[in-house]
This record gives sequence, structure tokens and C-alpha cells, in this order.
Amino acid sequence: MLIGVPREIASGEKRVALVPDVVPQLTGAGHRVMIERDAGLRAGFTDETYRAAGCEIADSAADVYSAAQMILKVQRPGREENSGEAELDMMQEGTVLVGLLQPAGDPALFQQLADRRIVALSMELVPRTTRAQMMDALSSQSTVAGYKAVLLAANALQKFFPMLMTAAGTVRPARVLVIGAGVAGLQAIATARRIGAVVEAFDTRPVVKEQVQSLGATFVELDVHAEDAQDAGGYAKELSERHIRREKELIHNRALQADVIITTALIPGRPAPMLVSAETVKAMRPGSVIVDLAGEQGGNCELSVPGDTIVRHDVTIIAPLHISSELAYHASQMYAKNLGALVALLAPKGELNLNLADDIIDAVTIVADGKVRHNPTRLRLGMSPLTSTTQTAGAAK
Repeated sequence: MLIGVPREIASGEKRVALVPDVVPQLTGAGHRVMIERDAGLRAGFTDETYRAAGCEIADSAADVYSAAQMILKVQRPGREENSGEAELDMMQEGTVLVGLLQPAGDPALFQQLADRRIVALSMELVPRTTRAQMMDALSSQSTVAGYKAVLLAANALQKFFPMLMTAAGTVRPARVLVIGAGVAGLQAIATARRIGAVVEAFDTRPVVKEQVQSLGATFVELDVHAEDAQDAGGYAKELSERHIRREKELIHNRALQADVIITTALIPGRPAPMLVSAETVKAMRPGSVIVDLAGEQGGNCELSVPGDTIVRHDVTIIAPLHISSELAYHASQMYAKNLGALVALLAPKGELNLNLADDIIDAVTIVADGKVRHNPTRLRLGMSPLTSTTQTAGAAK
């Protein structure tokens, strides 16, 4: 199978879907690999290193899309700003597209993919199981995001993070509040603690308390039963109105003591919950900083402007998009390993085997057989959900 990697065209995106170290894994399984010229350059990978690893170098994206049977991407297909050329228009019928396709984003893309009979696999839908751990792109990219969020906060804050003993007296450490103790939140906690901040962390899931405390942070508790706070996959669930009101009150009170707030709270398939109100921002200390990692899904802070840095009520609010792209070298390495593990499952002997009876392949395949098969996306397109029987019948064609 010919696997193609185009250059990412989304604004500000520096990552690349495949790095030279992973290429021999694919060619060793019988695949050919083609990458667009300079596709990895912004992440620190030259065409020479790809060629040495066994890649073919294509002169243009059109050359990649016209030849490849499988396309590996970071971002969902878009439109090139200068030429106006749409990536989707260059894809051939029957192509397998794998990437971070944003299943909670505009659902019209998936109908277009189905109409063109393109098979689409979304890396965000990898199940959180032991068997799928090597393919968990959300976790790998969240690790990068949590680390970078602290660096952004430290750069914007007009204070030291660590406690310092100086000739001019003792400098107190910065106080950091991390909202959400998933992968990004835990990495933010660890990074903030490493550079000397006093850290508190809040999460609705009591099960993460021990992890937070093991990193040296204080866990701020809300009295919520575990089954009300997380789903079967370990992700946070949307709470009742009563719990949300109490949650916001608790966050408001802790925010008054914080120099930095880092928000990471997401609910799969839904807009990010609004947890830091405009009233809370107004009550915070002047010069405080908020880094909102949920900006791509609307943001956890009411005043966040996704993709921008603003100052409101003397508080700096940073809501980056594609934050993992700011550490493109390592983010690309981690993501490429996730993709390599999935491709090994999909095509272990050089030929595609879309086995929808496999729980991982079934979970990530959002479009196949000319239809959208991801039920949350179907509902947003006004379609009825597919039953397991219907999905199995489609898979057998």
C-alpha cells in the first residue's frame, strides 16, 4: 500500500504526521511511503532524512493525493490559502484518510467524505484501553499541551514561579490552579511543580485525587459521586445544573488566590464547559494569567477568544489553538508513533484490512462504505443512529 503524507496547511500548524524514525516500520511491513517536499521542515525534519529512511519525495500535495491509497494527516482536510485548492477535492475515491479529524467539529466534512466514498479514521476516537495505548494520540498531544501551557503562563506572568531567597528578601512562589486532571492537566501540574510553583488542582472525578497528590499538588474536592463525574472510558461527564453551580462557586473562590489558572476541561463530543466566568476574571488579582487549553472547543473561560491572547480586567487570557504545534518536533514524533501503531493494526502485511469487528478499528472509523457511521456525528447531521446490526452488515460488504 502506498502511504502518503502531505504538508499541513492549517494556519499555525507546524507538525507533520510522519517522522523519519517511523518510516522503516511501515516500509518493513511492505508499504511504500511518499511525503510532500518540505512537509516536515517546520517540525525540524528535512527531506534528506526522509529520503534516507526510505521515503519517496513528492513535488506537490496533488502528487501525494493522486497516488496514495492511505493519507496520514495531523489536521482535518482544509483549503490552501494561496491557491484556494481544497485537499478534499484532491483525494481519490476509496482513499483511507487517518488524522485528528475533529469529530466534534463541523459534521458536513464527514458527509462530504462519505459522498466521495473516502474511508475516514479519526485519531480522537481511539478507545482508552490498554491494547490501544500506543495509538492514543489525544494523550500524546495532551502531554505536549500541558507542558507548553505552563511555559506560556510563566512567560506572561510578571512574577517568578519558584520561591527565591535573595539579598532583597524572600520571593514567594506563584500559585497555580489547574482545572481538569486529565493527561494535559497532570502534565501541567508536574511542570508547574518542577519550576517551583504552589499548585492546586480541581477535577470533578474523585478517582484522580491520588494522581494529583502524587505530583505534589493539593486536590480541591467537589462532593460528586464517581459514576456521576466520569463515563466508562474515564472521561469527564457533563454534570447536573446543581453540581455545575457548586463547581463554579468553588473555582471562583480558588481563583481569587491564584496567580495562574490553567484550564483543560473537555467533554468528548460536546462544547467545552464554561467554568471561569467573566465575574471570576474580574475578581482575580491584577496581572494574573489564564491559559485556556479548551479554546478549540469554545473554551473554559467565558472571556476567552480562541486563537488569541487578550487582557480583560488586568488579567491576561491565552486561548491557543494547536498548542502542541508549538513543540512540533516532539509532538510530531509522538503522533507519528501513534499513527504507526494504528497502521500496523490496519495493514500488518502491506494490505488494508478494515476489520470492523476489531474494537479499536470500529471505534476510530467514522466514515466507511459511503456512509457516516459515527452516531454522534449522524445525529448532528439529522440522521438516525445506526444499530450494531446495521454497522455489521455494512462492514460485511
